[in-house]
Amino acid sequence: MKEFFPEVEQIKYEGPKSKNPLSFKYYNPGEKILGKTMEQQLRFAVCYWHTFKGLGSDQFGSSSISRSYEQGSSKMEIAENTMRAAFEFFTKLGVKFWCFHDRDIAPEGDSLSESNKNLDQIVALAKKLQNDTGVKTLWGTANLFSNKRFMAGAATNPSPDIFAYAAAQVKKAMEATKELGGTGYVFWGGREGYDMLLNTDMKRELDHLAKFFHIAIDYKKKIGFKGPFYIEPKPKEPTKHQYDFDAGNCFAFLQKYDLVNYFKLNIEANHATLAGHSFQHELQYCVDNNILGSVDANRGDMLLGWDTDQFPMDIYETTLAMYIIMNGGGFTTGGLNFDAHVRRQSIEPEDLFYAHIGAMDVFARGLRIAANIIKDGKFKKMIQKRYAGWDNGIGKKIENGKMDFGQLEKYTFDNGEPKLQSGRQELLENMLNDYI
Repeated sequence: MKEFFPEVEQIKYEGPKSKNPLSFKYYNPGEKILGKTMEQQLRFAVCYWHTFKGLGSDQFGSSSISRSYEQGSSKMEIAENTMRAAFEFFTKLGVKFWCFHDRDIAPEGDSLSESNKNLDQIVALAKKLQNDTGVKTLWGTANLFSNKRFMAGAATNPSPDIFAYAAAQVKKAMEATKELGGTGYVFWGGREGYDMLLNTDMKRELDHLAKFFHIAIDYKKKIGFKGPFYIEPKPKEPTKHQYDFDAGNCFAFLQKYDLVNYFKLNIEANHATLAGHSFQHELQYCVDNNILGSVDANRGDMLLGWDTDQFPMDIYETTLAMYIIMNGGGFTTGGLNFDAHVRRQSIEPEDLFYAHIGAMDVFARGLRIAANIIKDGKFKKMIQKRYAGWDNGIGKKIENGKMDFGQLEKYTFDNGEPKLQSGRQELLENMLNDYI
């Protein structure tokens, strides 16, 4: 069988002292951390779209990267070559999961029936490769944003015909995800939003989006798909305002439309920062509200204002992320999906490996450090101390609903000016530095 990455052998753990750039320095998949192996805690996945279909193009220039699997006599031959190359990459890298959009893996045809036929052919190949390698589908999704028919959205489109087309495409993508044993299904509203309100009925569009999700739930039950649905928040780009702006916005939507029991969120680090939040904020919000499903692990460039989808390389970010995720119970169906692409100038096949190895190592380091923080319990004790006033006395009475304004006024008259306490931010930052 043809090799698409012959210059790369199986990536192995060699430890921090290794000088081999094609080895793991910190990610040791079988090592146990807090009762689970690293592989179980992190559940790494490779995204199909950026890794195998991202060829260096951006809004200012065409492709800069050439791949051997992008050659063939037809679109379907190229699609099959790409799928085989992908599974060679997964196995050499040692990941157990992958994620896809329907139009990543199979080209769109001249009709929906032709597109479905193309998808069936590639799904059959992917299923065989999964059986051969043991790699599994983390989640699938439908591309409802690239084709011009979706220029004004899919489920929120002013046209009911396009709503129907989007539903048909999602139906097929859900079937493909189920066929491949996917542990979840993602809805990313690529163009579900608006550019101006003078031509937008926002209430009606949101009602239609909720209707679309309820129809999807009905079909999920019909076909017996057991995995959860995920919504992936994103604040802007390509539309000025996305309806799935951030975790809080998505949760409010889910509550309003009676969808909470069927959806969790797929949080992306770069989308969090575009919304004006930190990655940790979005994760913590989801943990606190029991809606954390999966994570797209990447980063943005703070000097650029768009979704740069770079590979994660910040140990502080990965430490805090894993601290929150593990305190929230860890992953069940989701995982860490590298929704990131190499830079336009990183044109060699090895660059794909360097990027993933580095990202996996930096999350492994974050996992190790977060585990130490959890075992020590110092941060948790400092939070408990800061809020100790709520565990008894007046604080406990307030939380139990036993105080009204009159009683609170009397308490304040009797006790005088409240005593202030330090937030200890600098100390906590120093402590985090010590762990890292």
